[in-house]
Amino acid sequence: MTKRPLPVTVFGCLFIVAGLVGFVYHLTDRPLGYEILFVSLVRILAIVGGIFLLLGRNWARWLLLAWLAFHVVVSAFHSLSEFAAHIVLLVVTAYFLLRPPASGFFRSPVSQ
Repeated sequence: MTKRPLPVTVFGCLFIVAGLVGFVYHLTDRPLGYEILFVSLVRILAIVGGIFLLLGRNWARWLLLAWLAFHVVVSAFHSLSEFAAHIVLLVVTAYFLLRPPASGFFRSPVSQ
């Protein structure tokens, strides 16, 4: 059994927390409508991705990288500082989730 690397634990927990906080915030911030369904789905993807990242599912790390890439695209329509922050988050997350220790964890028999 391969031990879960610390960055995988940290990012898994961060995505779960970010998804939960964003989900609750957006449900209380906006009136119910079609837009809230899409926003809620995006937040639920972060929660699901974080949970399965902790469980060692390889698809979860790709889901979370795609989730962050989506946020990079969305933030390109906002301020430059928000865009830059999301790019930095994507690069740092990709660096830690695609390094050999993390890759070994996601290839282990436990994560299959």
